[in-house]
Amino acid sequence: MALKVGVIGVGYLGQFHVEKYANLPEVELVGVMDIRTERAREIAHRYQCIAFSSLEDLLKEVEAVSIVVPTNAHYEIASICLKEGKHVLLEKPMAESLTQADTLIAIAKEKGVIFQVGHLERFNPAVVALFDLLDKPLFIESHRLGLSLKRGTEVDVILDLMIHDLDIILNIVKSKVIEIRAVGVPVVSRNIDIANVRLEFESGCIANLTASRISIKGVRKIRFFQKDAYFSLDYAKRELVIIRRGINVPFSKKHLHFGGDPLKEEVKSFVQSVKNNKPPLVSGEDGRKALALALEINSCIKKRLR
Repeated sequence: MALKVGVIGVGYLGQFHVEKYANLPEVELVGVMDIRTERAREIAHRYQCIAFSSLEDLLKEVEAVSIVVPTNAHYEIASICLKEGKHVLLEKPMAESLTQADTLIAIAKEKGVIFQVGHLERFNPAVVALFDLLDKPLFIESHRLGLSLKRGTEVDVILDLMIHDLDIILNIVKSKVIEIRAVGVPVVSRNIDIANVRLEFESGCIANLTASRISIKGVRKIRFFQKDAYFSLDYAKRELVIIRRGINVPFSKKHLHFGGDPLKEEVKSFVQSVKNNKPPLVSGEDGRKALALALEINSCIKKRLR
């Protein structure tokens, strides 16, 4: 049977969740909900589903939901959905605090439902390929820059953008962070809009991350350096460059291009987790780890700004 799904929040990103569900044969897209009723009707009309006027009414008709609302509403809406026994795909960052995150994880366990956090880059095919190639990286450098002022500014840029790279790095290095050095400033919003962070791990690995939402040029890249090899990944282009020390030549170079749609893969993975009752690729615990580090970085920056 098709899985009955709804989408809560159909702004810029939410509309793409609706699109992906509408094109999955194993899913019945029941409807959408948004506090802007006209927007909900517009999206519902486009994808031939129901525009619900209340969360309660939507939850009566679905088995699973995507929650794509501003961060300050994540906890309230996700807790209601989980308590009703609905499977949840919750956009990142999963909550505003670790207390909220822990509560959501506990409710999901109590109700026995799938709880996935929307760390999209985990489903980027270039990232998937990279995971199989890395072996104890020694240095990591990431840049995530863009002009992003219409959404996400209710939180600092670390929670809005950098958290993607924090999640990837935590799942590659798998070592305790022992030192954080961070700087950042608000420029066009009340929150931090540009930040640079240096992380030192117990393993000896160093990661240097920069995130900005006030850059005219869009950049989403990450580089890994390990013994005898260097990897450069472009998230947006889904490209991976591999440079290794050669045998008969100083270096060998391989340039890989990937197709695919990371959001489609994320949504498909969520649906399959629900249908097969298997843990999601990005669990609530994974979302909590990235959130914990992002909040600690935020705290370090704000201490410097006082």
